[in-house]
Amino acid sequence: MSAGADPYEDALAAAVRHATEWLASLPTRQVGPQQTARGLAADFGGPLPPEGMAAAEVVEYLAHNAEPGLMAMPSGRFFGWVIGGTLPAALAADWLVSAWDQNSGLRYATPATAAIEDAAGQWLLQLLGLPEESDVGFVTGATMANFTGMAAARWRLLADGAWDLDRDGLFGAPRIRCFVGQERHDTIDLGMRYLGLGRPTVVPADRQGRLIPAALETLLAGGSGPALVCLQAGNLHSGAFDPFTEAVRIARKHGAWVHVDGAFGLWAAATPELAALTSGMELADSWGTDAHKTLNVPYDCGIAVVKDSAALRSAMGISTSYLIHDADGPGDPFQKVPELSRRARGVPVWAALKSLGRDGVAAQVRQLARCAAGIAERLAEVDGIEVLNDVSYTQISLAFGDDATTRAVTAKIIEEGRVWMSGSRWLGRDVLRISVSNWSTDTDDVDTAVEAVTSAFAGVRG
Repeated sequence: MSAGADPYEDALAAAVRHATEWLASLPTRQVGPQQTARGLAADFGGPLPPEGMAAAEVVEYLAHNAEPGLMAMPSGRFFGWVIGGTLPAALAADWLVSAWDQNSGLRYATPATAAIEDAAGQWLLQLLGLPEESDVGFVTGATMANFTGMAAARWRLLADGAWDLDRDGLFGAPRIRCFVGQERHDTIDLGMRYLGLGRPTVVPADRQGRLIPAALETLLAGGSGPALVCLQAGNLHSGAFDPFTEAVRIARKHGAWVHVDGAFGLWAAATPELAALTSGMELADSWGTDAHKTLNVPYDCGIAVVKDSAALRSAMGISTSYLIHDADGPGDPFQKVPELSRRARGVPVWAALKSLGRDGVAAQVRQLARCAAGIAERLAEVDGIEVLNDVSYTQISLAFGDDATTRAVTAKIIEEGRVWMSGSRWLGRDVLRISVSNWSTDTDDVDTAVEAVTSAFAGVRG
């Protein structure tokens, strides 16, 4: 095969055409996939052919055969889990990232992506009101963002107790007491498991899922030794935010490191009228979020923010003779994340922020919250539909009387396909959970969502 431009040109032209057709179909197509993974296996599996296929033909084959199995997650009518869409500038920038093919761990080797990610990190700190001295690392998603923040916490807490984690490992180390809210996301526990921190102590929460500070005080006071407190910005079911100011004050009293899981809620800090939700969040030590959710950049792009730069770089960094360091720079990107080799994830974040500006980010978050409030207000007026949470952000949890009816309504909505909403269980009840996370969701999509839910409910009752 020639190393010239033509093989790329044909393949990329096919990709652009199919991508454009896919995006154009989103406003009207059924949201759910039309085929199962098992049903698609024959098209993509079987023995590896002895002979290859031209690049453009591979793209054509891939696009044609994958289409029935694609979920319209970028649609404004997708309300499942907490999954955002992709802003145009961020999507285009992500294509450039793949074409540039930069291994973005070293500042010396890839100065352009390093400078872009530095700028994106500083913009994020300004936008979210986080300490300007913080380090920002771009990881795969919120799970690894939380892992990274907690890894820095583990290093600092043990170092301050005169334990050399790098030399001696965890065996025999002082136990770090970990405290989490009753309704934290399970990936917090997963990160602790990765880090060998064991099962956390669970702090009771109120009916909206907010950690109760008085209970945190009691539990912290019941023991001694290094402590890690994990708070939450945006509950999965209610969208509620922990009371940061009081919780951080209590944690500080006991010498604890405070980490905030803000997978989708951290972005509320960018909108003045929602700032009360995140008040005091900036007092923490580390924060994790996922730019794919509320900011709407392509997968994968988690963001880890750590105030204690030395702790982060000690926990994540390595030093080898073959890596060429930029002596004039503030350190290499790989020192702030778990990976040495990675794509330039921060570039689409920079593009999203550059295209929106501070006011545009605020408007986008505001729109998501307004759409959620609009859906909740209208559905609350329907006899038999209960809105179980205070809709102060982007999440709605609905019940339709008994659990069986709620499950039936959820299944009917998914089967019909005009919108996608996922079921869950909360407060001891089955619920239909609606997450408004896509920048393109508008009033028409809100109308469609309301009509889809009410008609499904009527059909089940029918």
